[in-house]
Amino acid sequence: MNHTYPLSGPMTVALALAAAFLLPACNPSNSVNPEPVDKDFQMLATMIDALGQQGYANLHMPDPHMLSEIPADPANPLTSDKVNLGRMLFHETALGMDAEEESGMATFSCASCHHAAAGFQAGVQQGLGDGGVGFGVRGEGRVISPEYDPAAIDRQPMRTPTAMNGAFTPVVLWNGQFGAHGPNAGTEANWTEGTPLAVNYLGYAGLETQAIAGLTVHRMAPDAEFFDHMPGYVALFDAAFPDFPEDERYTVETAGLAIAAYERTIMASESPFQRWLRGEHTAMTDQQKDGAMVFFGAANCGTCHNGPGLTDGGFHALGMPDMPGIEDLDAGIDTYGLSGGQLALGRGGFTGQEGDKHAFKTPQLYNLKDSPFYGHGGTFYNLEDVIRYKVSGECGKPEAQSFLSADYQAVELTEQQERSLYYFLADALYDRSLDRYVPSSTLSGNCFPNSDPQSSLDLGCSDPG
Repeated sequence: MNHTYPLSGPMTVALALAAAFLLPACNPSNSVNPEPVDKDFQMLATMIDALGQQGYANLHMPDPHMLSEIPADPANPLTSDKVNLGRMLFHETALGMDAEEESGMATFSCASCHHAAAGFQAGVQQGLGDGGVGFGVRGEGRVISPEYDPAAIDRQPMRTPTAMNGAFTPVVLWNGQFGAHGPNAGTEANWTEGTPLAVNYLGYAGLETQAIAGLTVHRMAPDAEFFDHMPGYVALFDAAFPDFPEDERYTVETAGLAIAAYERTIMASESPFQRWLRGEHTAMTDQQKDGAMVFFGAANCGTCHNGPGLTDGGFHALGMPDMPGIEDLDAGIDTYGLSGGQLALGRGGFTGQEGDKHAFKTPQLYNLKDSPFYGHGGTFYNLEDVIRYKVSGECGKPEAQSFLSADYQAVELTEQQERSLYYFLADALYDRSLDRYVPSSTLSGNCFPNSDPQSSLDLGCSDPG
């Protein structure tokens, strides 16, 4: 092969490394996966130049079936039985037995706000659990039930973060308030007793902590009645937690641990970019490869968007607007123990540190086009607007102006570069087969992710049993 590159300096070194990575995959006789072409070498060189050799290697997602390769909380080791239980519980509407109104009983699940059709996000700007009805096609048809007092609705005060690719960050939520380790070491004074924040004292990582807290917050804590009505779940808990004493085996904590174990396996591993990283050089189009080079090169996105989920797990102030009305919310269990004003401050609202004000967690970037709401407030309605906002370096929240991240700078891109960047984000990072993470049914036999009459009609299944 004869490759010529109009490059020099650090990029030349990166190209040499790129050849070392790509050449072993060359196989002229393999028509399914032909040898890499110039653009593949240039793309890989751009990534290595931006991230370094280890940074490039860290972009790879593990095989979701290889549980030993998935990052896990040592206190919650992954097993197939635990993941299977978590998959069922995550979609089980029969868990929703603490609804505010009789009409809401057993009609909602974790997947009401985190379903595969919307990339494990909500299909609406503000996720609705108890008190929501309907589904639509991709979750866009969920609305507030007319039978509920608006104050009794379980609705997300911020844009629902995806439950996908969460295994790669130690703390969760936009402000990172859940997780006892990593960035949250030293924040114990803010784990207010009597609020969901106190779940951090159990000592688990972010996904586990949030799953345990979320079951109570979102009115789905399993109780004795749940197990009495569906003894099949007793057997699943027995298989998942054989080392737990029986009096500690069927609890909110173990249910949360199972759900978190399942969530750790949900990843966009079949997206074209991940397939390309595994050596399938034709998985991405030329325009998507051009976009990857813009992403890691001219646009410098890799500074914050790196690692398997394309997030550094850190917190940055970009001045994006909050969800309307957030500051009017009182502190309570449904706001995870913080007031709306504190939530609007992002990381600073949790830590109380001046330098953390208006900083929000870097979001993962896979399956972005599954739901048309972006930013922590869900105030951007298409991916093109997000790209234009970030490229411009503007601030849409005046009070955040003096707190903007030093890494947030205007970037000059041509119209073609912006378009290529769009195709990388929208299509190269898009996994079309997320339904592989969804069970065919749950033990209750209820419709899911919602089982209210309108959702059952929308989803084409029977009314809840």
